[in-house]
Amino acid sequence: MAPANSNESYCTFTLASDVTAGGLPSEEEIAKDLESSDNGVKKHALKAAIMAMLGGEAMPRILMQVIRFCINSDDKQLKKLCMLYWEVVPKYQELTGEELLEQAAGNHVSRKLLPEMILVCNALMNDLNHPNEYVRGSMLRFLCKVKDEEILGPLIPSVKNCLTHRHSYVRKNAALAVFHAHKLHGEHLLPDASELIAQFLAAETDLASRRNAFLMLLHENEALAFEFLGQHMGDGMGKFGDGFCLLVLELTRRVCRRDPTQKSRFVRVLFQLLSSNSAAVSYEAAWTLVSLSSSPTAVRAAAVTYTNLLNGQTDNNIQLIVLERLETLQKKHSKIVQELLMDILRALSSPNPDICAKVLEVAMEAVTARNVHEVVTTLKRELQKALQDDGEKSVGVRHLLVDSIHDCAKKFPQVAESVVGLLMELLSSADRTSLQVAMFVRAIIQEHPPLRPTLLPKLLGSLGDITSPPVMCVTLWILGEYSTAEDAQEVFDDIVKEVGSTPFVVAEEKKPESENGEAPKLVTKNVVLADGTYATQTSYSSAKPVEASDNTPKLRKMIVTHGDIFVAETLAASLTKLILLFPSPDKPRTAQAVLILCAICKLAESNNTPSMAQRSSLSDCQERCSMCCRILLDPKTRELLAPILLNDGKKQLAAYLKKIAQAQPQPQKKVKEVAPTTQADDLIHFRQLKSLTVSAGDVVDLDDGADLARATGYDTANTLWNEELSHCYPLSGFADPVYAEALVTVHEYDIVLEILVINRTSNTLANLAVELSTMGDMKIVERPQAHTLGPLDQMTIRASIKVSSTETGHIFGSIVYTDMSTQEQKLIHLNDIHMDIMDYIRPATCTDELFRSMWAEFEWENKVAIATSIGNLNEFLTHIVDSTKMKCLTSRPSENNTSNFLAANLYARSVFGEDALVNVSVEKKEDNDGKLAGYIRIRSKTQGIALSLGDRITSVQRGLPEKQ
Repeated sequence: MAPANSNESYCTFTLASDVTAGGLPSEEEIAKDLESSDNGVKKHALKAAIMAMLGGEAMPRILMQVIRFCINSDDKQLKKLCMLYWEVVPKYQELTGEELLEQAAGNHVSRKLLPEMILVCNALMNDLNHPNEYVRGSMLRFLCKVKDEEILGPLIPSVKNCLTHRHSYVRKNAALAVFHAHKLHGEHLLPDASELIAQFLAAETDLASRRNAFLMLLHENEALAFEFLGQHMGDGMGKFGDGFCLLVLELTRRVCRRDPTQKSRFVRVLFQLLSSNSAAVSYEAAWTLVSLSSSPTAVRAAAVTYTNLLNGQTDNNIQLIVLERLETLQKKHSKIVQELLMDILRALSSPNPDICAKVLEVAMEAVTARNVHEVVTTLKRELQKALQDDGEKSVGVRHLLVDSIHDCAKKFPQVAESVVGLLMELLSSADRTSLQVAMFVRAIIQEHPPLRPTLLPKLLGSLGDITSPPVMCVTLWILGEYSTAEDAQEVFDDIVKEVGSTPFVVAEEKKPESENGEAPKLVTKNVVLADGTYATQTSYSSAKPVEASDNTPKLRKMIVTHGDIFVAETLAASLTKLILLFPSPDKPRTAQAVLILCAICKLAESNNTPSMAQRSSLSDCQERCSMCCRILLDPKTRELLAPILLNDGKKQLAAYLKKIAQAQPQPQKKVKEVAPTTQADDLIHFRQLKSLTVSAGDVVDLDDGADLARATGYDTANTLWNEELSHCYPLSGFADPVYAEALVTVHEYDIVLEILVINRTSNTLANLAVELSTMGDMKIVERPQAHTLGPLDQMTIRASIKVSSTETGHIFGSIVYTDMSTQEQKLIHLNDIHMDIMDYIRPATCTDELFRSMWAEFEWENKVAIATSIGNLNEFLTHIVDSTKMKCLTSRPSENNTSNFLAANLYARSVFGEDALVNVSVEKKEDNDGKLAGYIRIRSKTQGIALSLGDRITSVQRGLPEKQ
């Protein structure tokens, strides 16, 4: 096959664009510099020649100059540059007019090698016979890139001689050169290549050389590869090296895909490779074994290998990949994964929260009634370890562990009692884990009534250790809601003891007189100075002040010292419920409760609460305390409201928990896969013809159209095509001499620009370069090179940009070129490319407690006023969610909802791990012609994402997009 008439057909490398800074020299200057005796000047000139030829320049004079002055140099870098030059230089004579016509008619035209190539072949042969092993090995590696039979033919004897060289570097490259030549030209150049490599493989001891030789047999002669494998299978595959073992696995998959009856030949080898010391070999052997066989023994061996890799490797990426394999294995072989569940849970010791989350996700699917006690014990032990570390990662893992324990308790109530005891200790912690535990205890008490007699006394005992006001509110609500008539008086007395006496005023602490009576004492002592002399040192010493211990109960401190109205209001409701539960009227306790309610009202009237949100609830607190007093003092009001106060709370909580359970994904129900769209160029499959070749278990058939689509990401071709069109930007106009448009591809941290440049003139444009600059946290990694563009020709230029944060950025630049007809240098300014923040945003989910915690922690806030033509609240919320790619954490209102107010929380994460929180508060005002009003508040840890997301919302909130 004759090579194409373009330099790109020979080029297999790229050079950095800064090697010829300041512009490319002319052909005469390069030829003159190549004659220099300075090797540095020659290197610079040869680089410039390579760059110019890659840009489209012919430079015919340079070939002879390189042969004369560079080909016999002993400089290693210059030799390497010469090899790169041989790749890109044209090696054949140009076709004549008659030959072009004959080729256009469809006839084969043999091209003639340039006469200078004879000298080049001679130089290559000299390097193949060079005494230096580095020169020989480099030349053999270069021959792996040469495709021309006329050049390779004379060099084959020298390549064969290199197979017996004393140095392993030469031998391993010689094996690759033989493989390359035989693959391109078959038996014509090397008729005995397979037998030669088989003999070489039998006598070789170097691991890399043996691997390259087996690679050649694998692709060119499988029979000899089988023969060698059969001879050495009993010796063990470990001694041949990791690369050789990976090739054996590739051979196994290839043969079994083609002929499933051959599986039994490779099972022994696969079981040997499972115990390899190399993580890559054991991993590949495990998934190969699972794909070839579905027997329990094979699957169990592969699962054990996965588990050993999970616990033996410290790389986070390896652990995540292995966990994904275990998750896939669990779908078809859940019982085997259940056997290894405790080994999988050992990976919870990893400091990475993502790995812990994945381990818990896999483990929760494998929990059964048999192993739930062991799983809960392990989770409790890991939770105790997490409690000893106060780092941010430890707090996140703590949340995951509490959620997992909660799931186990919901699925298997027999373990709920054993885990609540440990979780009660977390109620006194200051972070958001305590609120999560309180919610968990509330759900357990509601869903499992037999556990209430055991849990309520423990909860009452931990009341004095709680420091978080939200946790105190939940605890008081539980005690007031679920206490029985027999225990109501005891619970009431314990709570009142924590509240203290009324009224709620801060007592002034009197300092003891003894503190003022102690005066500082004068102390004199002798000391030795640095020079060895003695000196007298006099100092005053005083007794250490004794720190006054604060014995105020925490519940009283929350209400009196901090003025927490929410805790006080919950306390009033709980005491009222407890009195209603008394089996007989108790006037002293009723009077005590009324005094506490009056003290709470007095506290609300003082308006001393520090929180602005609580100040707006002062009147509500007074109304609720007044209602509680009426219930306690008025028998008719008590008879009317007591059933509502005692029963409706439980009903609402039960409905809430049921709604939460329905919102969670059900693992038992299989999600139906969407049928892929059939394309015109899809492969046609005949099941009757393929049944024998794809029946080998779960072997992935790489010739299958569905697998090709999934591998390339084009299983949703229509969506991808539309997405590409939306990221195509015109950079210049149709009236410009050079038309340019850019296709922008965003892949997490990288942006790839594919710039299509079209020469719309009839002149040749030389040194055409696209000069780009960026604004924002973006950095150009690979700048476009200069090219020569023929008349009415076009080409695609690529540029790579690295992104470091979620910020709106701009890419701008210009096209600079030289018109060869007028020798004028011209400039075309390009349109800016606006990088949208939506390319980095991904919808995510989090709990309400975590959302509130991050909302209070994040300091950057952007407040956007709502100004829209949309008149429906639900439509506006849906439009904002779709336009910002965020996840709505709040339940959507029903279509029959007639409310004029809507509040919702949205959440998303960027590819850089940044959290974005959005709160939508919108109201439909009747006095404003039914238009929507309100604010959208955005909070984040960094300023960039808050401002960029605010700009996005401002631009899209005006109205719904027009439907195509």
